[in-house]
Amino acid sequence: MNIAVVDDEPVIRKQMVNFIQSQNPEYRAYTFANGEQLLAAAEKFDIIFLDIRMEGRGGIETARELRRRQIETILIFLTGLKEYVFEAFDVSAFHYLLKPIEERKLSEVLSRAAHEVKKKKAANRECLFIRTKKRHLTIDQSRILYIESRAKKVELHTMDEVIEIYAAMNELEEQLGESFYRCHRGYLVNMAYIVEYGLDSISLLGGGKVYLSKKKHGEFVKAYMWYLQNGGVSVV
Repeated sequence: MNIAVVDDEPVIRKQMVNFIQSQNPEYRAYTFANGEQLLAAAEKFDIIFLDIRMEGRGGIETARELRRRQIETILIFLTGLKEYVFEAFDVSAFHYLLKPIEERKLSEVLSRAAHEVKKKKAANRECLFIRTKKRHLTIDQSRILYIESRAKKVELHTMDEVIEIYAAMNELEEQLGESFYRCHRGYLVNMAYIVEYGLDSISLLGGGKVYLSKKKHGEFVKAYMWYLQNGGVSVV
């Protein structure tokens, strides 16, 4: 598992690396002094510990660029200030740790993040099977951003393409399970790709946007918060 520590304080970087490797010697820890160095790195990271206030490109700005590039990674912010917590949610942060960081809390968060990484990798092997009169499709569920109903057809918006098929939204909703939410009668959204939501819309990684029924807003917020807090499993 590749883990990045991005902080402009050398002491913090050293402490974090020592801690990460003490938790599991198989974890590979990389350090960067700022966001520019991280974004220029060739490695792909499963987990990124990201300081918010740094010289040059700050943590929130770096996180937004990661999401714009459609980089799927677990972001854990490190900061001495509470005021950025809402901006952290805007970029789908996994957690927000306040400095000075308690070792017990850090251990707990790292353990949960590692578990989430394993779950996501396992989920990548899950597929959606669709059979029509003319086509049999096998689609990796983790590649689906959202599904849109269009009369008797539906459009599957994936990371790579838009696939149009004849299918019923109710049947797809049942097949896809709890990581997808029926935010509107015409939309099913993959909660793993949500970056922001408002009263009547949800913004997705890569710039996509879907409608959110005002009647479902409260239920959706509950489902999404539960999803984030429980390693991607919703009980709603």
